[in-house]
Amino acid sequence: MDNRYRIGIDLGGTNIKAGIVDRDHKIIASASRKTRGERHCGEVLDDMAGTVKDALQKAGISLEQCESIGIGSPGTIDHERGIVIYSNNIRWEQVRLAEEIKQRLSLPVKVANDANCAALGEALAGSAKGCKDVVLLTLGTGVGGGVIIDGKLFQGGIGGAELGHTTLIAGGELCTCGRRGCVEAYCSATALIREADRAAEQSPQSLLRKMREEEQEMNGRIPFDAMKAGDKQGTEVVEQYIQWLGEAVTNYVNIFRPQMVLLSGGICGQGALLTEPLKEYVKTHAFAGERLAIPDIAIAKLGNDAGIIGAANLQIK
Repeated sequence: MDNRYRIGIDLGGTNIKAGIVDRDHKIIASASRKTRGERHCGEVLDDMAGTVKDALQKAGISLEQCESIGIGSPGTIDHERGIVIYSNNIRWEQVRLAEEIKQRLSLPVKVANDANCAALGEALAGSAKGCKDVVLLTLGTGVGGGVIIDGKLFQGGIGGAELGHTTLIAGGELCTCGRRGCVEAYCSATALIREADRAAEQSPQSLLRKMREEEQEMNGRIPFDAMKAGDKQGTEVVEQYIQWLGEAVTNYVNIFRPQMVLLSGGICGQGALLTEPLKEYVKTHAFAGERLAIPDIAIAKLGNDAGIIGAANLQIK
């Protein structure tokens, strides 16, 4: 019986996470270390290899029982050559990640953007298991995305698909990328907080304002809590956010026609309060409406494990 495993590494701005993944896409052991990206990249690379060794020790297996390593990294990736071209989160530029890790661990290495790995992980073992065509959006500080087409990860050319940096409103809000009106500038958690702050400033008597004062700063949960309590300003902020997100999702549905659209990130803790109105929006606004199949919109369920599982399967996908 073939008992070989694959290794997945999720490189984040805060933590390095590594997992040993079996043939059934289950993580049998995992480990983590702090990234501390302000260090020289060589030290971070050493810790990545060390994290893998920690996970192997926990699993009670040797490196020789593993066939490959996959890495999900933030930033712009040359996936063919395994190079991180630029990553602001960890202050890397032109780092030959695949080559460096292969030197340290002597296994074949593949590298992809972290959101791509999360999409692949969810398609293989998560909320989209069994679906061949999937779009995943990560709604966090920014907006990332991954696309699965016919069961395979779509990466395109160098840099891959940047779903968060397609234009939603020409000439609109300034995005972190330097353009105006990007999806990220309207659909990220950062954008939701910005709009909630503006509404709180304009309405001193609103529950939105009072909740912000209690928490000492605005967060992505407050507008939903205010809406649940019947606050007019909170309701308007959430409804506007869902409209913007609905437009973005509708665009991706029109382009890719996925079986499922998955959402991940802290905002997704709102569950049906987020997904149900989005489903209705897409049903109403997608090209041809219900004459064509309308994809399900669901919350990703694997959390951090999605990136590890997806990365571990880059060699075969």
